Amino acid sequence: MKTINRRKFVKDSLATVAITAPFIMQPSSLFAAETSANVALDFSQVKLPYAYSALEPSIDAMTMEIHYTKHHAAYIKNVNEAIAADKITFATEKEFFANTSKLSTKARNNGGGAWNHNFFWQVMKPGAGTPTGKVADAIAGSFGSFDKFKEQFTQAAMTRFGSGWAWLVKEGSALKIGSTPNQDNPMMDVSDFKGTPLLALDVWEHAYYLKYQNKRNDYVANWWNIVNWDEVAKKI
Repeated sequence: MKTINRRKFVKDSLATVAITAPFIMQPSSLFAAETSANVALDFSQVKLPYAYSALEPSIDAMTMEIHYTKHHAAYIKNVNEAIAADKITFATEKEFFANTSKLSTKARNNGGGAWNHNFFWQVMKPGAGTPTGKVADAIAGSFGSFDKFKEQFTQAAMTRFGSGWAWLVKEGSALKIGSTPNQDNPMMDVSDFKGTPLLALDVWEHAYYLKYQNKRNDYVANWWNIVNWDEVAKKI
């Protein structure tokens, strides 16, 4: 049997690794890059920025808890199931809504419910006042006065038949008021009312029925006491 020189064996082995290593690593690196580029959109539920009872008496603690932990949590779960089942590859929520017309009913309804509620929680806070600064100026410029704005927004909320949302949006330099049915929003390509959302009010019965029963007008009137105008200002 031919004797193998140990030094030569080690040298030859190292040379082999040096030659083959780049080819071993390359497929792994490409796979990692491809995987990161194709990560599916995943909706997540924002942390509620206040206690369930913080918005009382305008919105009661039990309604807030059920709304957040049951209704909103279900929208999050269901839209992510739809994204996986339908193999939806849109990378952002904006892209998702811009292509709503291509989505299944489950993806559309639950995607809207997931995003709309995340937005809704953040445009409310305890002890809110009235808008000032650029928000007040923008509202006055588009509607004439804050009182006229409130009147028009309340009208949109009250005349939305059945379930849906009232919105203040920005389109170009102008502000507009409108509403959408069910869990649609103004970013969806299927929506008749479009714009960048600044403020939203949920007028589904589950948002107010425990406290107000069928008196949506009382719910809307009291909601003005908890609007987070500081958050609206960030969006203008």
